[in-house]
Amino acid sequence: MFKLEVAKLLAKATSLKESEIEPLIEVPPSQELGDFAFPCFILAKSLKKAPNIIAQELANKIKPDSKSSISDVKAVGAYLNFFVNKSKLSEGVIKDIINCGACYGSWPLRKEKVMVEYPAPNTNKPLHLGHVRNILLGNSICNILAFAGFQVIPVDLVNDRGVHICKSMLAYQKWGKNKEPDKKSDHFVGDFYVLYSKEEKEHPEMEDEIQDLLRKWEAGDKETVALWNKMRKWSLDGFRQTYALFDVHHKKVYYESEIYQHGKELILEGLKKGLFKKDEKGAVVADLEKEGLGTKVLLREDGTGIYITQDLYLAKLKFDEFKMDSSVYVVANEQIYHFNVLFKLLDMLGFPFAKNCHHLAYGMISLPEGRMKSREGTVVDADDLVKEMEAEAEEEIKKRHKLDANEVEKRKKIIAMGALKFFIIKYDPMKDFTYDPKESISFEGETGPYVQYAHARICSIFRNTKKFDAEKADKIKPEFSHELEFKLIKLLADFKNIVNDAAEQYKPSLVARYALELAQAFNEFYHECPVLKADKKLMESRLVLIFCVKQVLKNSLDLLGIKAPEEM
Repeated sequence: MFKLEVAKLLAKATSLKESEIEPLIEVPPSQELGDFAFPCFILAKSLKKAPNIIAQELANKIKPDSKSSISDVKAVGAYLNFFVNKSKLSEGVIKDIINCGACYGSWPLRKEKVMVEYPAPNTNKPLHLGHVRNILLGNSICNILAFAGFQVIPVDLVNDRGVHICKSMLAYQKWGKNKEPDKKSDHFVGDFYVLYSKEEKEHPEMEDEIQDLLRKWEAGDKETVALWNKMRKWSLDGFRQTYALFDVHHKKVYYESEIYQHGKELILEGLKKGLFKKDEKGAVVADLEKEGLGTKVLLREDGTGIYITQDLYLAKLKFDEFKMDSSVYVVANEQIYHFNVLFKLLDMLGFPFAKNCHHLAYGMISLPEGRMKSREGTVVDADDLVKEMEAEAEEEIKKRHKLDANEVEKRKKIIAMGALKFFIIKYDPMKDFTYDPKESISFEGETGPYVQYAHARICSIFRNTKKFDAEKADKIKPEFSHELEFKLIKLLADFKNIVNDAAEQYKPSLVARYALELAQAFNEFYHECPVLKADKKLMESRLVLIFCVKQVLKNSLDLLGIKAPEEM
């Protein structure tokens, strides 16, 4: 709102457009320097003047009138600093939050449709901590994109065929004895994958049996396909239960078993056009040396495709079916090379959507004990992690309160999932980090419970007073004078920009960091500024302020898929 007004003032005084100016506007490190700052370096070349001279000339030129939300403009070195009319800022922000409520910070509906593909699991093992990061990134970016006005299409790709799947199948054939699952069904399947990996070390000849099993499956052998269907169903049933825990919903699910044979035609068409060539062994390859991507095999010498072959087909299929404007793949950074090649090949094949494909890469999560390995059975499964977090949350709750069992059960689920989600989302997607369950559940520090507690504390204030009517809050004209009040107002005003930045950059961490900063600012305000003990006018002003803080904390947590509890 105010940032846009700054951009308009600068656009009138310079040759730049508002759209060029807005991304350049900064927030000064100190409130004494103003509320917004424009670096004049960008104008130095075109105007052939020193940035500090340009800043001074612009300060003399830009004179906000009495109706403007900007009260003053000053040159400080190479920066042009803008001071917001605090009274208008406060009144405008509070009015917007009260009127918009749960929609505050959202953007008007845009025409652009965005597909987000996640978490793309394999049916040979249950979802683990790595998948949890994928799910949380996928879920939150879908929420944020929708809040920012985009039309969002969440989809999944299930990898349900191939060598890894055959490993769990072979182990079940050898040692399963037609047993039905005696635990969560995807965990049951995963146990056989781990068992195969252990047995393979002593019996390397089993690798030949795996290849034979894969050939039988591809040939449609009835017994092999029946076993595949049974174990596949066990895995998918288990996935659905885990997805429900994390509130995952997809518009459509694609299955590798249904598309793996497609894509060959695209490669052969590219070969005819001279885009690709055959190597000395007869394999079809793409020469991507100029792009720094080496030479990529697209079809083996026997004519069979590889993983990227089906990905080319799937990319085309998704755009054909949904006609979206862009496609986001949420996949670990280990696959950066794969997606660089995929997007380049799509471009070479002449698909205009290639430039609108984006790989949302993310780093690895380690545990305090070290890195996880699926085949060795050292992975922390998603379901087990949730149970562990609930146990940690229950212990923390019982330290603080004496509650009946039902209330403990309700609160521990909210706090546990809040702790898990926030701790993971708060990191920039590309950052590697160690997940520490005990640290994440703390009510202090950069944690989900800390932000949730700020929301609950505000709810507690309103439970303890009858002097505030939420339905009449928009009639209150707040009056503020304390710097911590304005600090909160400025943060509240910035929420819409944070939402847009998080959507444009595919970074839910921006929303998490914002929520943390808002909670910290509220706690600082709470300890410094009396609310219920202030005089009547100031109390009204501060009550409406924290009412707005509560709303925006809830909106922020909603975008991250985290509940905002009223009691903790």
